[in-house]
Amino acid sequence: MTQSRPEPPKGTNAAATAEGGGESLAQAVARRRNFAIISHPDAGKTTLTEKLLLYGGAIQQAGAVKAKGEQRKVTSDWMEIEKQRGISITSTVLQFDYAGSTINLLDTPGHQDFSEDTYRTLAAADNAVMLEDAAKGLEPQTRKLFEVCRLRHLPIFTFINKMDRPGREPLALIDEIESELGLACWPVNWPIGGGDRFRGVIDRRSRTVILFERAERGRQSAERTLAIGDPELAQLVEPELLGQALEELELLDGAGAELDLELVHAGDLSPVFFGSAMTNFGVRPFLDAFLDLAQSPIARQSSEGNIDPLRPDFSGFVFKLQANMDPRHRDRVAFVRVCSGRFDKDMTVRHARSGRTLRLSRPQKLFGQDREVVEDAYPGDVIGLNNPGMFAIGDTLYSGARVEYEGIPCFSPEIFAWLRNPNPSAFKSFRKGVNELREEGAVQVLYDTDASKRDPILAAVGQLQLEVVLYRLENEYGVKARLEPLDFTVARWVSGGWAALEAVGRVFNCKTVRDPWDRPVLLFRNTWNLNQLQEDHPELALAAVAPVVSGTEPIAL
Repeated sequence: MTQSRPEPPKGTNAAATAEGGGESLAQAVARRRNFAIISHPDAGKTTLTEKLLLYGGAIQQAGAVKAKGEQRKVTSDWMEIEKQRGISITSTVLQFDYAGSTINLLDTPGHQDFSEDTYRTLAAADNAVMLEDAAKGLEPQTRKLFEVCRLRHLPIFTFINKMDRPGREPLALIDEIESELGLACWPVNWPIGGGDRFRGVIDRRSRTVILFERAERGRQSAERTLAIGDPELAQLVEPELLGQALEELELLDGAGAELDLELVHAGDLSPVFFGSAMTNFGVRPFLDAFLDLAQSPIARQSSEGNIDPLRPDFSGFVFKLQANMDPRHRDRVAFVRVCSGRFDKDMTVRHARSGRTLRLSRPQKLFGQDREVVEDAYPGDVIGLNNPGMFAIGDTLYSGARVEYEGIPCFSPEIFAWLRNPNPSAFKSFRKGVNELREEGAVQVLYDTDASKRDPILAAVGQLQLEVVLYRLENEYGVKARLEPLDFTVARWVSGGWAALEAVGRVFNCKTVRDPWDRPVLLFRNTWNLNQLQEDHPELALAAVAPVVSGTEPIAL
């Protein structure tokens, strides 16, 4: 069955109505949509993000990722290193209004070396958009991130991009998703032609044809909508292209599948869209349909069970930390996903991990690097809070009865290196930089068990993470550090702690280090050494994902 976007409820009550009248909590939640985009590098994720902002009226002209000369830079890539390399290496939050809805777009890094930052961002998302290159189909990073979405039961919307370039047949692309990911598909629209003969799409729900004309770069494309039986189509579209598209649609209709919102919201059925983000083909139809089909903010698992977004008391959790978003002020910002109730400027909340009471006096609405003071926020929104060093990723903030949301774990790194500071006089800045970059999750930090060895060990999923740390230490903290690679590729946390490790005696072919919470971590050169240790000591429980820590502060450098 198909279903339209729910209208906000017209009634209000004392618990749900915002202070001073106006929009109720239920109405605010009903009109919010929150999503993250996942993709393989170069699939066009940042370009699609810019075009969504363009249609939402949040920007007047979209930038290209590989900007040259006077061409404007993209909104979501605000770091200087991102602008230089033409890649996204940090997640950002972009909020805009469109067609009566408030949309929170969680832009994630496209480079595979930053997949852990994407994991954290997906923890704050209610929906996911899977972007696929029409010529390449499914790619490794997309498959990896899809599994994370599936674990979280996120609704997945598929946008097949670059239809204006030579690519694979649409039916083959759909079949690949269904057979390799085990994800049923329901194409919401269907392409007419492809490559340089891409003429537009047929909307299956309205049975209309949307034709596109190329617009000036970075502007909204011109669109023309006609009924599927309009005789004028014969003059506007080559008969063989339209005939083939209609024939393929008959095959899809004959399959008997229906667009079932329950299956979509359970993550078992993916609505599929075709288009070209670079030329704006299909972006607006995608955005319109997404608002109809995506789920509003949902209940979240906590220590007290599922917390409904309509719970009157405010609650939220920190899913990202970022240092130096404004280099002039050396600021530190905590990104908080609002989960329940209404957030108000200057409100007092409790910090679940420490038990402290905090007054949140300067909350910020985030839009890439740009920020403005926000007066209120609702479930599904993301707010930025100044972080004096108190917040950690996964922390819960709440008012009213105590609640604590599930933490966000760390994943096993694969690259390790000593981080050396050759200038002892810069140790204070070096220490500050390492601690702040560790807090925001830019890289994991480990320490030698020999206290005399003060230099930290950086641990990362990809080499680019380490390069970014060096770049940011130099440009944001004035420290020119260097790396000395270590010959390890696998890390495992000892589940029973130091007592369990001491109980087995000496362990061979691995290095023992500690993490910032003083937990033992074993580093192995390869999986063969790991398997050998597990065979020798089957009683020693090892974990590839770091347990979530609550109630204790990490050890600083």
